[in-house]
This record gives sequence, structure tokens and C-alpha cells, in this order.
Amino acid sequence: MAIIQPFKAVHPTADKVSLVTSRSYDDYGATELAAYLEFNPFSFLHILNPAYMNQQKIGFDKRFKAVAHKYADFKRDGILVQEEKAVLYLYQIESKNHAFIGILAGTSIKDYQDNVIKKHEDTLQYRVDLFKDYLHQTGFNTEPVLITYNSTTALSEWITAKSQERPLLDFSTTNKEKHTLWKIADENEIQWLQEQFKSIGDLYIADGHHRSASAELLYEQDKNSGNQNLDYFMSYLIADTNVKIYEYNRLIRDLNGFTKDDFIKKLADNFVIKSKKQELWKPKHKFEFGMYLDNDFYSLKLKEENFIFDDALSGLDAQILYKTVLQPILGIEDLRTDDRIAYVPGTKSITTIKEQVDNGEFEVGFMLFPINIKEIKDLADANLIMPPKSTFIEPKFRSGLVVYEI
Repeated sequence: MAIIQPFKAVHPTADKVSLVTSRSYDDYGATELAAYLEFNPFSFLHILNPAYMNQQKIGFDKRFKAVAHKYADFKRDGILVQEEKAVLYLYQIESKNHAFIGILAGTSIKDYQDNVIKKHEDTLQYRVDLFKDYLHQTGFNTEPVLITYNSTTALSEWITAKSQERPLLDFSTTNKEKHTLWKIADENEIQWLQEQFKSIGDLYIADGHHRSASAELLYEQDKNSGNQNLDYFMSYLIADTNVKIYEYNRLIRDLNGFTKDDFIKKLADNFVIKSKKQELWKPKHKFEFGMYLDNDFYSLKLKEENFIFDDALSGLDAQILYKTVLQPILGIEDLRTDDRIAYVPGTKSITTIKEQVDNGEFEVGFMLFPINIKEIKDLADANLIMPPKSTFIEPKFRSGLVVYEI
């Protein structure tokens, strides 16, 4: 039984929303970031990266306080406004190829702790600690955790009907996305939605494991403060049929001392190997892998008869590649910390892998078939953790569109 909670959200005014919201801070290169900071005084990037501070020479504590001050400036100047009462939102993101729509709400820390909100990824403690400190110092979060739920007819029909109403905010972005936000303020609608999620059962984190873990850590630190906002963290709840899951492909810097021929012979123990020459080949099915090595593409089809998959993790393609190739042949033990491996999300063209191998930075690239939502749920239900960088999941939220104050 999952709990969702309305909250007194902060958002940009309608006349400035397209200027305020931004992609995730990490998406910007140095030149692009500098341009936004110089030419757009309304960009939320000014809050995330105060332009008047030299961030290379100050500690995290001062940086986070500067973020809090700049956020207060935006509210004082009327660029950001706060709802007078707690609400929910319906939010839609439309791109050329896909449309995502879901509900923005507070989700319960207790549900997270009780495994009603289920996880499938491990977290790095230093990142959890750092973001916890960020939340504590700044007092807000604008990046919701992406959570999926089992799709129901009742919710789907309600969402379709609600999306026909006049929105609160409606704007387009320079990366050719259209964003629409509807406010859900009617108490009867809110109560109905809360009852729907109580009946749905478990929720599954799709993206945002570090953010949810940080929210829990902050709750544990300050739970005796009487601040009920700490009992929840902002989430974007979207039907499991509506998420888009891409693979993360692997690039390896060397063959661990093997020649090309010896390496391919090693692979032949567990894979049927076919040369694709210069064809830009990607796997089309589970248990298939693509490889780019020495100017040629290869298909690697797993010899399934060699394996027994006795749980959800052992049958995962990313785990199979690790257990058959990356660890035993290429000597990569830690997928998070080994600097011989790098990752390329499936949103990027396969030519990205080819180019990075051709220029000599990497020796070999591996392409994977995307994981599906059932595999993620099976892992989470079994309390198993998938290998790092196994999924790149959309949608991605705009920073500064909706803010949850702590």
C-alpha cells in the first residue's frame, strides 16, 4: 500500500518558465553552461551554479549556502512562486519520438524503508552523503525520483481526461521538447488518487536511487525536528508501460594482454561469433551482444546451453557480459572504479563507440540489448542489485520546473 502526498510546490511563473527550467546540470559542457549563465538571467542554472562564485576554490558548505541564497533571490524577485496549499501535478514530456506522462507527488520515506518503494541499484555512500548535505543546506530539491507503478485502467483513463483540461504551464525547449504541467488542487481528486495508489501496491524506483537514499539519510538525521516535509521526497510516478529503457554500452581500454586472435578464441568458449565487417550492428535480442574491435563489428550470441540462470540477476545481459568477459578475460573486477572501462548510453549513436575505438582511446566496445521493465521488477522483488550502468531510463526531468521545499 503506497502513500502519495500533496505538497506546497514552488514553480516558475508562466511568462518565464521556458527561460527558468534547464536540463540536469551535469548535461551541460563548460562552454554551453557559461553561455546560459551569461545570457539568460532567469535560468535555474544560476541557482545550481551561482555565477558570482568561483566554485573551484570554495568548499561544498559555502557552495551549498550560495545555492540557497540564490534560490531565495529568485523567490524574492517573483521568478519562482509557491502554491498557497498542498497540491499534486500531472506532468507530460513530449519529444519527437515519445510522450511521457505521470504524477508529481511526495512519496513516503517509511514506504522506502519498508520496501514498498523497491530498489534495484546500489548507491555510492559518498554521493548519498554529499546530496544529503546539499538538501540540508539548500532546503530544496528540484529533481524528483522517477518511480514506476503497475498500470491500471482507472488511472490511465483519469490521466487521459485530466490532460484535456487547461494546463497550469505549457512550454517548449530548445531541444525540441514540449512540457505541460496540470495542477491537481481539488481535494476530492487528490483523495481519489491517494486511494488508487494505496490499491496499486508496490512502487519501483526507475531512476534516482541516490536521491531517495539521501532523502532517507536526511530524515534519519533530522526526524526529531518536527519537520513533516522530511517524511516525504518528491517523485515522478509514471506507469510501467510508459518508461523508456536504454542500454549502457561498454568501452574497454585494452585486451588485458591478449592478442586480438587469442581474445576472440577466449570469447568462443561461451559465444557463437560472427563477423559483421563494417556493418553498424547492434544486438536485436536478449543474450546477444555486439562487439567492435580492430575496425570490425561482431555479433556474439550466447551459448545458452552452457548456463543455468537460477535468479533474475544471473540472467541479466549486463551480468552475463561481466561474468563471461569483463571479469574473467579482461580482468575488470569493479565496474564502478576501474578506469579501464567507460560507459556510453544507448541514446547515443553506435558510431560514438566506433569513433572512440578508432581513435585509439579504447581497444574494444561492447553493445548490449536493453533491459525490460519486467527484469527490473524481478530484480527489485528479489532484493537483488543489478550491475552498475545497466540502464539509461527516460524521461528526464527539467530542473527548476517543480521544487520540493524541505
